[in-house]
Amino acid sequence: MGREPDPESAPDLVGRQLVDAVENLVSLWFSAVEETSPRLPPRHIRALRAVRRRPALNVTALAEHLRVGLPTASRLCDRLENAGLLRRCVDPGDRREVHLEVTAQGRTFLADVTDRLSLRLSTALDRVPPAQRAPLEQALRVFDEGAFPGAPKTAPEPGADAGPEH
Repeated sequence: MGREPDPESAPDLVGRQLVDAVENLVSLWFSAVEETSPRLPPRHIRALRAVRRRPALNVTALAEHLRVGLPTASRLCDRLENAGLLRRCVDPGDRREVHLEVTAQGRTFLADVTDRLSLRLSTALDRVPPAQRAPLEQALRVFDEGAFPGAPKTAPEPGADAGPEH
């Protein structure tokens, strides 16, 4: 039989604190997304962000990135295309290859989500004492790089400040 974890042990305590912090961050993210128009499910927003980061992405690569089946990714792209946020582009060099591209409306939508989230995160960080802010920011960078090694980083929107995107 397995041993019951000790909630007071250091790894368990840190894990529980991290769970609380992540839940708060997820709440901030959802509140930012709920105010946008059109209202999209998180997976759709993740898809748009992935396509924006990798302009030559195709539906197969998007399905792999989202860890969904190809039919699911294709339907997701249909919905985003119908909303005017995404377009499929046939490669003139190989007409069998179709790349995905975020439209101007899609870029505006993503910038809006990012701006709303950045404002919420900045407000939350304002409550952190300045002496603790720098170590927190460093820890978040290290965690992001360690938890998602090799993940492409999002380039800032043209004309936008390079605020947090995650």
